[in-house]
Amino acid sequence: MTMAQDLGESLRNEAAQTGMIYITVNLISIALCWWCLQTFRFDLFVKQPKSGQAKMLQVILAVILGYQLAQFILSYAEWSSSLQFLF
Repeated sequence: MTMAQDLGESLRNEAAQTGMIYITVNLISIALCWWCLQTFRFDLFVKQPKSGQAKMLQVILAVILGYQLAQFILSYAEWSSSLQFLF
């Protein structure tokens, strides 16, 4: 293999690993938000808390909150790893 091929393969592997980390962190964050939303009393805000629409609202909220949580975690990890270049 040439040096260019090794570099290309290395970049592909790194991109694949990064993608897997992002997917995993996002899914874990969404699941965590879903679990946390289960304690929220939707019956105070929704007419029919057992309806499909109320459950869909919970799913949408879990995805939105989970995505935001994952972005914070991933950004924090990136910023933390960048601190090594400060010193």
